[in-house]
Amino acid sequence: MHRILFGDNQFFGINHMSEEKARAQAMRFQDTQAILEVLEAAYEEGIRVFMCTTHERVAEVCNHFRTNASRFPDFVFYPCMPYAHKYANAVTEHGIVEALRRFLPQQGALGVLLRGSVSVARKDVETIARLLIDAEMKMFAGLKTPVIFLQNVVSDLLLGMGVKDGFRTFADYVRERYGAEPGFITMNLPRLLDALASVGIENPIVCSNINKIGFRMCGGMPKYEELLRTRRFRAIAMSVFASGAIPPREAIEYACKLDGVESIVFGASNRANIRQTRKLIGEYWGV
Repeated sequence: MHRILFGDNQFFGINHMSEEKARAQAMRFQDTQAILEVLEAAYEEGIRVFMCTTHERVAEVCNHFRTNASRFPDFVFYPCMPYAHKYANAVTEHGIVEALRRFLPQQGALGVLLRGSVSVARKDVETIARLLIDAEMKMFAGLKTPVIFLQNVVSDLLLGMGVKDGFRTFADYVRERYGAEPGFITMNLPRLLDALASVGIENPIVCSNINKIGFRMCGGMPKYEELLRTRRFRAIAMSVFASGAIPPREAIEYACKLDGVESIVFGASNRANIRQTRKLIGEYWGV
């Protein structure tokens, strides 16, 4: 797993501290070309992984990297699914059947739709889950996706409902169908690690908030630090800057010096910030 990952929150107007900043970023990145310019700058600064949601505009990004594969031979995607708003908007605008048709792979689309309809009627949750994973992965066809993540909107819902087998279904399918490692994003690291262990998922890849002020770290900083020291899992730290509340050097130093943190995912809107973060991580990790 790469140690430095580039995220996409800034491209789609997501900022957990400032709605004003989020709106400004959403306006700036209305044009996909603006997103591509930042991603190319990240690549030139040595970053090789784009950890992204399955937002519909990511499909345009995927098209660019497919078309220009020779320019970015070692660039990889870490898809994070599902992007729930995408489905809600599509169903509202087009209806359920047309929404499914738009998202499911084109090859054998009719058969897929029929299987989906039968699965819904039979309440076959595993088949429905596989169909939805295929729908989300459609945009990444032909691209390298060595790790595929289950978004926290689903991970934490499964935790709350006690449906632990859902994690096993996801993990098994992305391994079998896509030859990828399953990853899990959560706002509750302690509970998720217990749930994954209970269904036999060993040494999981888990992305969670890890930062110096405990921002959105459900269970508290001491518990997270203890788990990083004592549990076997591959930790990705997100929200290390706490949406700008922690100075860059202070934020990176804390995350890099924690036992057990293997990767850091961060977002940035310009080359200067990418370079600064890349340099700081390199300083503490020697990468």
